[in-house]
Amino acid sequence: MTIREVVKLLDAQILCGEDRLDTEIHTACGSDMMSDVLAYVKDQSVLLTGLLNPQVVRTAEMMDMLCIVFVRGKRPEQSVIELAREKGIVLLSTEKRLFVACGILYTNGLGG
Repeated sequence: MTIREVVKLLDAQILCGEDRLDTEIHTACGSDMMSDVLAYVKDQSVLLTGLLNPQVVRTAEMMDMLCIVFVRGKRPEQSVIELAREKGIVLLSTEKRLFVACGILYTNGLGG
């Protein structure tokens, strides 16, 4: 699956990283606890979360994630968007809830 397909499936807005939408992704995780992401997540390409702080981007960078999807219609401050742009991480925002967004991606072939 590509990030472009994630955008379509989740009816998401692209906040940054428009030039990386054709990047292939194979796995995703959903969490609002960055400590759990650091402790338990291995080889995930996409992070789905409701958190908006810069630590989300820093965690994704440390875990070599390619994309962050903010759920429930949340949008981070411009400084967080700029940090993600700097780090080469695609940011998306969807109106869908975390559970629903994860379910949509999983049923369409994205692994966990």
